[in-house]
Amino acid sequence: MHAAKISKLTLSVFVLPCLILYVVLVFVPISVAAYYSLFQWNGIGEKLFVGLSNYSTMLAHDPVFWPSVWRTIMFAFFSMAEIPIALLIAVLLTRYVRKPNFLVSSYFLPVILSVVVIGQLWKSIYNPASLGGLLNNALDFVGLESWTRTWLADPEVSIFALFFVSLWQYLGYHILIQFTGIQNISQEVYEAAKIDGADGWKADRYITFPLVVPVFKISMVLAVIGSLKVFDMVMVMTAGGPAHATEVISTHMYNKTFAALEYGYGSAISIFLVVECLLATVLLNKLFKSSEDSMQ
Repeated sequence: MHAAKISKLTLSVFVLPCLILYVVLVFVPISVAAYYSLFQWNGIGEKLFVGLSNYSTMLAHDPVFWPSVWRTIMFAFFSMAEIPIALLIAVLLTRYVRKPNFLVSSYFLPVILSVVVIGQLWKSIYNPASLGGLLNNALDFVGLESWTRTWLADPEVSIFALFFVSLWQYLGYHILIQFTGIQNISQEVYEAAKIDGADGWKADRYITFPLVVPVFKISMVLAVIGSLKVFDMVMVMTAGGPAHATEVISTHMYNKTFAALEYGYGSAISIFLVVECLLATVLLNKLFKSSEDSMQ
């Protein structure tokens, strides 16, 4: 059976519309933001060319910027730490649950809920006990009154409260990805391994985990990039407060651009965010490439 030969012109005709759409929706906005980042502009009046002044201010003179970068990186770190947990749950579901699809769908439910709904739900959970906060009331009930906090108003714990909500929301998303990857592994491989004495966790170590690495990589990239761009949950629950304690790059960019009307400066922050996402993707690809080479 011979594979059909398709000319490069035909391929170009089919690829070109998607390429144009991608360029228009991705590269054009990035180029426009890079252009405006060289100006001092409020988004309405005349633009004043300032060169790289916005970048120097961002990197050296903005007291909110670097802490927001650190919190964004922490979001990414916690999201990556969630992936092995999702993989473990997916393995357990595959091994011990006869019909796991219902559980997988249940875990996925928070993903399809609106972030506004989730934010309001968890704000009510984190409320003080006097306002009916479920968490603080539960701590009071079990005798741990000293553990109660104004979770979203305390600068020391508010960012960790947001981390937990983010992990709770997207755990089912990564469980579904890992579960699908495991289901796509041929059962014949496990049967052959069982004959050779590799069963249970031993089979998972030498078969499941190595074969699910490409899916694991996809989950990692999606988790990191999604965390670096986190915005909606922070805005719904804290709007970056209290006293910038939960400010991340995207919320800082939003506040500078639309609240402070510093459009040029906000564009500079957006370019930093784009570069950060690209670097994270390249580093993850290199990390997985080296791990795959070592396994061969």
